[in-house]
Amino acid sequence: MIFSASVAYTIRMNPLKSNIIKGILFVSIAGTLAHFVYEWSNNNYILGFFFPVNESTWEHMKLFFFPMLLFSVWMNQKLKEEYPCVTGALLAGTLLGTFLIPVLFYTYSGILGKNVPVLDIATFFISVIAAFCYLYKQTLSCGQKLPVPFLKCAVLIVLLGFLLFTYHPPVLGIFQAPTNVAS
Repeated sequence: MIFSASVAYTIRMNPLKSNIIKGILFVSIAGTLAHFVYEWSNNNYILGFFFPVNESTWEHMKLFFFPMLLFSVWMNQKLKEEYPCVTGALLAGTLLGTFLIPVLFYTYSGILGKNVPVLDIATFFISVIAAFCYLYKQTLSCGQKLPVPFLKCAVLIVLLGFLLFTYHPPVLGIFQAPTNVAS
């Protein structure tokens, strides 16, 4: 009964709010499931480009990036006529959420001196919510036009980075699996 009432409310609200809620749910669920796809696929080489192949921070950024990119394509097609700033907001939100993951992870693990699995999970969900909050406010404000061509290039560079560094990572900490995990 409660679920059907909340679904009815979501349908009646404005299209932007409704799609923000759908996006938070989609990216959260798809990103959570994405954590396991590579292993479930028996380490399928091609799937490794889109799903984490190890426990490094870089690979965990894929948990947000690819579901958000997929949802952004759909949401942009659906709302670009009614909300002219949605394209730039989606691109910026994709970058924000993707890079919040290492910022939050290295901030908390640097303060604590270790990484904690429950905080790793919280980092993902905070990144999802922050990206969609930014997306919502930026789409509505539309006062400061975002540089869409620049943002498209930045998203493309991140995409190419995932494709290149999945199996050929540089020798940098962000590409290495954390070594001291708290129980």
